[in-house]
Amino acid sequence: MTVKELKFNEAGLLPAIVQDAISREVLMMAWMNEESLQLTIQSGETWFWSRSRQELWHKGGTSGNTQKVKTLYYDCDGDTLLILVTPAGPACHTGEQSCFYRDIPLANQ
Repeated sequence: MTVKELKFNEAGLLPAIVQDAISREVLMMAWMNEESLQLTIQSGETWFWSRSRQELWHKGGTSGNTQKVKTLYYDCDGDTLLILVTPAGPACHTGEQSCFYRDIPLANQ
C-alpha cells in the first residue's frame, strides 16, 4: 500500500499509535496528515500534525525526546497507523514514559 492509498479522515488525518519497539508499551496516540507521514518515512523519526496549533510537529524537536522509527504498520482498513519506535526519552509532555499512565476504575472491581 502506498501513502496515497491510506484512508485519511475528512480532516485529512490518520490516528497514529506509537509503541515502544522493545517493551511494546503504548507510548502515545497522535494524528498524522500526509505531509507528517512522508516526513516520518523520510527522516526515520516521528512527525505529527497538531490539531490545536494547526502545524507540523516533530516529536522531540524542542524536548529532545525523539522517537526513532523501527517499523511502520497500517491496519486492515488502511485508516490507522501503528509505529514501533525506540524512544530517546519520555513520550508524554508531563514527563511520564507513556501518555497512558492514568486509569479509570471499573465498577465491578
